[in-house]
Amino acid sequence: MDTKRLRTFLELSRSGSMREVADLLGTNTSTVSQQMAVLAREAGAVLLEPSGRGVRLTPAGRRLAAHAVTILTAVDAARADLQPGAEPAGTVRVAGFATAIRRSLMPIIQATAARHPSLQVTVHEHEPAEAIQMLLADEVDLALTYDYSLAALAADPRLDLTPLWSTPWGLGVPLDAAGHGRGRGSSPAVFAAYRERDWIGNSRNRADADVLRIIGSLAGFEPRIRHEADSLDLVEDLIVADMGIGLLPGDRKPGPGVAILSLNQPEVVLRAYAQTRKGRSTWPPLRYVLDRLIESSEG
Repeated sequence: MDTKRLRTFLELSRSGSMREVADLLGTNTSTVSQQMAVLAREAGAVLLEPSGRGVRLTPAGRRLAAHAVTILTAVDAARADLQPGAEPAGTVRVAGFATAIRRSLMPIIQATAARHPSLQVTVHEHEPAEAIQMLLADEVDLALTYDYSLAALAADPRLDLTPLWSTPWGLGVPLDAAGHGRGRGSSPAVFAAYRERDWIGNSRNRADADVLRIIGSLAGFEPRIRHEADSLDLVEDLIVADMGIGLLPGDRKPGPGVAILSLNQPEVVLRAYAQTRKGRSTWPPLRYVLDRLIESSEG
């Protein structure tokens, strides 16, 4: 099979629109359609079927798309080995949690737009379990995930994991409840001071609740997790409304009415990672994004 047609097919499998692929590759929809017809004859199978105004992959098409990623990654790796300075081109699909997207990925996208116009990045905001599932299903090329020092992420042998950055987390409480010596000392002591309160977990990631229960257990009680929220702003709103308390980044400037108490012995540290499927990180566009993520974390 011709690798150029495979690359076109892979882009079409991701967008579902021949017009979008034609615009990306600097050609027209008629040429894309002809290339896909030739590829179907080469594969000896029906690869596409109509779907609204676009197309979608048939079961055979989905299998070929998975093979295309591996084939094109190997071809690109060989070219990169012979031409290390080759221009990164293609679409890198990223799923990750909002903080990492804002903190690490968006500056890279903005800086890359003018420097490498043939490199595009698509963004999907998801919590770690969701992002990893998408990565394993080959729906994205890169997952930005996190865990806590007290609730480590289980390693998957199918994935490569690259540590990026870390930040301490504390306990967010109403400002008027943080005075008079309350919430000082070790993490269990901080939790014990608020044991009668309602607590706030994460609506899409169990790691927050795991951390709350681990420290609560050390303090001799189980926190009553009454509310769940994914947005840190909503967590603060619930705290200000005196509806509960919950974990917040220690380096976050809290809003009016919120105090963030340090957690130590044991400390709570959020650790961010970049994850890719085994053998895929040599693909030049993905390698470029990965290298920029590592550079920004080291800086």
